[in-house]
Amino acid sequence: MSKKIYVGNLPFSVTLERLKEVFSPYGKIEDAIVMANKFTGRSRGFGFVTFVNEADADKALAEMNNKNIEGRELKVKEARPLEERPKSEPKAEEKPVEKVEEPKEEFTEKQE
Repeated sequence: MSKKIYVGNLPFSVTLERLKEVFSPYGKIEDAIVMANKFTGRSRGFGFVTFVNEADADKALAEMNNKNIEGRELKVKEARPLEERPKSEPKAEEKPVEKVEEPKEEFTEKQE
Protein backbone atom coordinates (compact mmCIF):
# COMPACT_ATOMS: atom_id res chain seq x y z
CA MET A 1 0.00 0.00 0.00
CA SER A 2 1.28 3.47 -0.85
CA LYS A 3 2.16 6.10 1.72
CA LYS A 4 2.51 9.87 1.32
CA ILE A 5 5.03 11.95 3.25
CA TYR A 6 5.22 15.70 3.74
CA VAL A 7 8.57 17.37 3.06
CA GLY A 8 8.89 20.84 4.58
CA ASN A 9 11.56 23.53 4.72
CA LEU A 10 12.63 22.77 1.16
CA PRO A 11 15.04 25.23 -0.41
CA PHE A 12 13.12 27.38 -2.90
CA SER A 13 15.52 26.19 -5.62
CA VAL A 14 14.37 22.54 -5.32
CA THR A 15 12.50 21.35 -8.40
CA LEU A 16 10.27 18.31 -8.82
CA GLU A 17 13.14 16.43 -10.44
CA ARG A 18 15.49 17.28 -7.54
CA LEU A 19 12.87 16.19 -4.97
CA LYS A 20 12.51 12.83 -6.72
CA GLU A 21 16.31 12.51 -6.96
CA VAL A 22 16.72 13.06 -3.21
CA PHE A 23 14.02 10.55 -2.20
CA SER A 24 14.37 7.86 -4.92
CA PRO A 25 17.19 5.96 -3.12
CA TYR A 26 14.61 4.95 -0.48
CA GLY A 27 12.24 3.20 -2.87
CA LYS A 28 9.91 3.50 -5.83
CA ILE A 29 8.10 6.84 -5.96
CA GLU A 30 4.48 6.75 -7.10
CA ASP A 31 3.98 10.53 -7.12
CA ALA A 32 5.74 13.71 -6.03
CA ILE A 33 4.89 17.40 -6.03
CA VAL A 34 6.59 20.65 -5.04
CA MET A 35 3.93 23.15 -4.01
CA ALA A 36 4.22 26.46 -5.85
CA ASN A 37 2.64 29.88 -5.61
CA LYS A 38 -0.18 29.95 -8.15
CA PHE A 39 0.62 33.50 -9.25
CA THR A 40 4.43 33.52 -9.37
CA GLY A 41 5.19 29.82 -9.85
CA ARG A 42 7.84 30.08 -7.12
CA SER A 43 8.18 27.15 -4.72
CA ARG A 44 6.34 27.55 -1.42
CA GLY A 45 9.08 25.57 0.36
CA PHE A 46 7.27 22.28 0.82
CA GLY A 47 6.08 19.27 -1.11
CA PHE A 48 4.85 15.71 -0.92
CA VAL A 49 6.32 12.37 -1.96
CA THR A 50 4.18 9.23 -2.28
CA PHE A 51 6.00 5.92 -2.09
CA VAL A 52 4.57 2.72 -3.57
CA ASN A 53 5.71 0.74 -0.52
CA GLU A 54 4.84 1.89 3.03
CA ALA A 55 8.13 0.50 4.44
CA ASP A 56 10.12 2.62 1.95
CA ALA A 57 8.23 5.72 3.04
CA ASP A 58 8.93 4.94 6.70
CA LYS A 59 12.63 4.52 5.95
CA ALA A 60 12.75 7.83 4.03
CA LEU A 61 10.88 9.55 6.84
CA ALA A 62 13.32 8.29 9.48
CA GLU A 63 16.47 9.03 7.50
CA MET A 64 15.54 12.31 5.78
CA ASN A 65 13.98 14.20 8.70
CA ASN A 66 16.37 16.98 9.80
CA LYS A 67 18.76 16.17 6.91
CA ASN A 68 20.50 19.19 5.42
CA ILE A 69 19.72 19.77 1.74
CA GLU A 70 21.22 22.83 0.03
CA GLY A 71 21.69 24.59 3.36
CA ARG A 72 18.21 23.87 4.81
CA GLU A 73 17.19 21.24 7.35
CA LEU A 74 14.27 19.24 5.96
CA LYS A 75 11.19 18.52 8.06
CA VAL A 76 9.76 15.17 6.97
CA LYS A 77 6.50 13.84 8.43
CA GLU A 78 3.70 11.51 7.46
CA ALA A 79 1.20 13.48 5.37
CA ARG A 80 -2.28 13.95 6.83
CA PRO A 81 -5.50 14.56 4.94
CA LEU A 82 -6.86 18.08 5.28
CA GLU A 83 -10.05 17.00 7.07
CA GLU A 84 -8.04 15.52 9.97
CA ARG A 85 -6.42 18.81 10.91
CA PRO A 86 -7.85 20.49 14.01
CA LYS A 87 -9.79 23.66 13.38
CA SER A 88 -8.64 26.55 15.52
CA GLU A 89 -10.98 29.13 16.99
CA PRO A 90 -10.65 32.56 15.39
CA LYS A 91 -8.83 35.11 17.50
CA ALA A 92 -10.88 37.93 18.99
CA GLU A 93 -9.71 40.37 16.33
CA GLU A 94 -10.60 37.86 13.59
CA LYS A 95 -14.12 37.07 14.76
CA PRO A 96 -16.80 38.39 12.46
CA VAL A 97 -18.21 41.69 13.57
CA GLU A 98 -21.94 42.02 13.60
CA LYS A 99 -22.87 44.47 10.91
CA VAL A 100 -24.91 47.39 12.14
CA GLU A 101 -27.15 49.02 9.61
CA GLU A 102 -26.54 52.72 9.38
CA PRO A 103 -29.58 54.93 8.93
CA LYS A 104 -30.07 55.89 5.34
CA GLU A 105 -29.85 59.55 4.65
CA GLU A 106 -32.71 60.99 2.73
CA PHE A 107 -31.72 63.24 -0.07
CA THR A 108 -34.09 65.82 -1.29
CA GLU A 109 -33.74 67.95 -4.30
CA LYS A 110 -32.46 71.35 -3.42
CA GLN A 111 -34.86 74.08 -4.49
CA GLU A 112 -33.73 77.60 -5.21
